[in-house]
Amino acid sequence: MSEKAGTLARSIAKMALTIGIGAMGGGLFWAIDLPLPWMTGSLSAVAIVAAAKGPVQAPNRLRNLMIIVLGVMIGSAFTPGIVSQAANWIPSILLLLGFTVVMIVVLGAGLRRFFGFGPVEAYCSAAPGGFSEMVIIGGELGGDERAISLIHSIRITITILAIPAWYRLFYGFKAVNTGALGEFSDLTGTDALILTACAIGGYFVARLIRLPFPVLSGPMFMSAAAHLGGLTSAFPPGVLIALAQVVIGATVGCRFKGITLVDVFGIVKSAIVMAVAMLAGAIGFALLTSEITGLPFQGLMLAFSPGGVTEMNLIAVALNIDPAMVATHHLSRLGFLILFAPFTMKWLVRAHSDQMRSL
Repeated sequence: MSEKAGTLARSIAKMALTIGIGAMGGGLFWAIDLPLPWMTGSLSAVAIVAAAKGPVQAPNRLRNLMIIVLGVMIGSAFTPGIVSQAANWIPSILLLLGFTVVMIVVLGAGLRRFFGFGPVEAYCSAAPGGFSEMVIIGGELGGDERAISLIHSIRITITILAIPAWYRLFYGFKAVNTGALGEFSDLTGTDALILTACAIGGYFVARLIRLPFPVLSGPMFMSAAAHLGGLTSAFPPGVLIALAQVVIGATVGCRFKGITLVDVFGIVKSAIVMAVAMLAGAIGFALLTSEITGLPFQGLMLAFSPGGVTEMNLIAVALNIDPAMVATHHLSRLGFLILFAPFTMKWLVRAHSDQMRSL
């Protein structure tokens, strides 16, 4: 066996082990009836092994495949009745974008003042979304990519663990039994072909026209078109949704690989404060938006939550909380960050530098 083949084999073995650890964690959480068990259990188990420097590796390619499946699932929630409500979401989307700007400015200033962060790390870490984009922008501006990455990882992790518990505790929501979402045997050959075409075609079309987060948005829009057009009423089998939860949870857990005690007592403390502040802000803005627009708070809370696009949409699907609205809001925020964050972050960093020179 060549050296390249041996490296590939070891990498595949690590990813398989990682998914296995995630599945065991998910099974344990399911057995003791914890919220959103397959994702939160997978994340927790893999994070523990990763922090202990165990042989885990993020299954990124499989994660992307699972996100495509999730996109098709969310698209199936777009019914004519849902689309007729889309105009009602415009005010709440605008308020969400306002919330995003407020979080970046206020929490970024807090990280600088109370935790000693530099301007690049502070403002890039304060965005309630856009994990990859903020790390890239921070690196281009000369910031510490590891610090930015760690803060966003902890933000997403706390949100993933807290949100399902919130809905269970205050509203009695439980994750939909994946078996109730359907089995492979429920799909006809035609339905399977249509959903597959939505997955593959949607992804490549989204990349071609440069939609934000094409791995999710493309399949979602293509699936929505197919369902609205009456081509199919089918959705992906429940076992794929459960697998998606395990894989996505394991991928987030892998981000904690190699965390040191210095990290734990330094960056992690500020990250926890940030995550709690963002969740509190999300609750406040969701309540305000509900009062202004009349939209249900339960859906708005999830739409405003500072979690990742994929993770929050997966929670919406699992808890059956208006996945179409949640997806539309999160994709709007991501698109806003992709379009405006590079200029905004540069302006904020420049403004901070000018202020320091004037002192």
